[in-house]
Parts: sequence; structure tokens; C-alpha cells
Amino acid sequence: MTDNCLELTGSVVKPPKLSTSPAGIHHCQFVIDHKSTQIEDGLNRNAFVRMQVVATGQWSQSLTRDLTAGCNVKVRGFINRHERRNGNPILVLHAQQIEMIN
Repeated sequence: MTDNCLELTGSVVKPPKLSTSPAGIHHCQFVIDHKSTQIEDGLNRNAFVRMQVVATGQWSQSLTRDLTAGCNVKVRGFINRHERRNGNPILVLHAQQIEMIN
């Protein structure tokens, strides 16, 4: 088995949405924008990523209260493929740890 771990910092795009599955599991969904300059083959490269994030479980309820549009966070977790309602696939970061950044 190989590792699947991603750490990404970014700014929350809009307030998160809280939902509850039929099994009673809480999910907090939000989107972050990441902008940085990376060095690739000795050259600067601008990187921009918009990533959907989902946090699952009891802690997701407090996240919904704490996260606001524009706040900066560091998210650590794993990525998984989801399908939108229209059938288009997207990558989603399943948060295992979220840290607020000043």
C-alpha cells in the first residue's frame, strides 16, 4: 500500500456547509484557494489550486462555526476522487487535521 497524504495551505473561499448523512455522520465542506511560487527546474512557477475540502465527524460541527471566508488554514489529509452531480470527477481533500493560520 502506498501513502496518500497532502498538506495544503490556503484561504477559505466562502463559508463552509454542514451536512449530515443518513447514517448521522456530520460533514463540513468548504473550498480553499492556494497561491504560491514554486521552483521548477531552477525557474519560478506560479501555482494556483482551488481545492474542495471535507471534514467528517464530530469535530466538523465546530469547524463550521470557526471557519469564515477569507481565513487562512493549513489542511492535512488524504485526497479522494468524488463525482459531481453532473458526473464530472473532482479531487477532494479529506481533512484529518486543520490549523488556523494568522
